[in-house]
Amino acid sequence: MSSPDPSQSGPAPADPFLGRQLGKFRLERKLGQGGMGAVYLALDTRLERRVALKLLPPELAAQPEWVARFQREARKAARLEHK
Repeated sequence: MSSPDPSQSGPAPADPFLGRQLGKFRLERKLGQGGMGAVYLALDTRLERRVALKLLPPELAAQPEWVARFQREARKAARLEHK
């Protein structure tokens, strides 16, 4: 039995996060994806500004060790200074 040809698989599945409101953020479009999650362009509806918002996929968000890793990364990123 041969493996499926990805070029014949049809359109990519719709992103379940696009257009969703998560707290004060409305997700507008995906900017990129990595090993730990996806980064979206989001509108902060309270401050009326666009931000990059990184989300863990649901299967990782259900695992405490991945949530802790994600939080460590967020704390490190928050300490960055852009000069």
